[in-house]
Amino acid sequence: MIHRDKPCYTLKITQQTQLSSFSLEVDLALPASGFTVLFGPSGCGKTTLLRCIAGLHHPVNGVIKVNGATWQDKTTRLKAHQRDLGYVFQEPSLFDHLDVTANLLYGYKRATSKGRLTLEHIAQLLGIEHLLTRKTAHLSGGEKQRVAIGRALLSNPKLLLMDEPLSALDHKTKNEVLPYLERLPKELSIPIIYVTHALSEVERLADHLVIIEKGRVIAEGDVHELMLDLDGPLSHFNQAGALVDAIVTGYDSDYSLTELTIDGGILHMPTSIAPIGSHRRIRIGASHVSLSLTAPTDSSIINCLAATVIAIKAECEAMCIVRLQLGETSEILARITKWSKDHLGLQEGLAVYAQIKGASLIKQ
Repeated sequence: MIHRDKPCYTLKITQQTQLSSFSLEVDLALPASGFTVLFGPSGCGKTTLLRCIAGLHHPVNGVIKVNGATWQDKTTRLKAHQRDLGYVFQEPSLFDHLDVTANLLYGYKRATSKGRLTLEHIAQLLGIEHLLTRKTAHLSGGEKQRVAIGRALLSNPKLLLMDEPLSALDHKTKNEVLPYLERLPKELSIPIIYVTHALSEVERLADHLVIIEKGRVIAEGDVHELMLDLDGPLSHFNQAGALVDAIVTGYDSDYSLTELTIDGGILHMPTSIAPIGSHRRIRIGASHVSLSLTAPTDSSIINCLAATVIAIKAECEAMCIVRLQLGETSEILARITKWSKDHLGLQEGLAVYAQIKGASLIKQ
């Protein structure tokens, strides 16, 4: 089983409010750093919860405490401008009459206290140094959103809220912006609460995951564990898979293959991915894993790792999903037919070989 350091929980969020067709009722204790992603279908209450935290929506009952500071309880309700937070909306909402520098400094001038973040630091972090003198009308969609993020960060917030900031961008532009978002937890010591209904963003950004359905939290915890939970919702998605931490340990220039070392073995992926020594998160899709009782000797699949069956769960009449352990901490999923399960005699504790047909690079 996976063993990870327990995060420090300093965000207490309890909210109850009536929506059009259901009530939003949550009781959360969230980590003090990294990305907490609120995930669920459109209309499930994610954005309303974010607006409650920001003081833009007034719930029937609620408690919000951030690092020991009370923003809301039975006797206290700070207004939105009194809460030390930054908010990034779906649309950038920049000031067209100001250039990029002036937009960024708008947040800095309104900070209740000045932090270590400077205009130069934020510009470098978000890759917008070359844009500082431009008018916002001359920016691309991705550039505008990065400026909006910078403006929120320069307000020196104790908490950063992001409401589907990539939803208005096309696929190519999203992939251009995501690497900048991935940098934020390394540079900031504040928690980030991020709303999305895109599983790809969950896989790339989430440290802690909260899954919401019709105003209720149906699952919550470390993103690695939730993706592996055979009784949870994510393992039954068509795109079910596992997230595995890896280090780039080599590169074969003859075949253009990057070598990644994980707990449990070595994987190879096409092309040069990153410098040797880089830490990466990779996604291994359950449908890309096949199982064998013996190590294959002649196969076009170059990734084959020894594994142990941890659990098996039926998905439907034809298919089942298998949870596998690699090494001491890494785990993956395999989606196979029930016929294959019975033919191989799979059961908990059985040693097998996992052939991995494909893996997707996720993040540093």
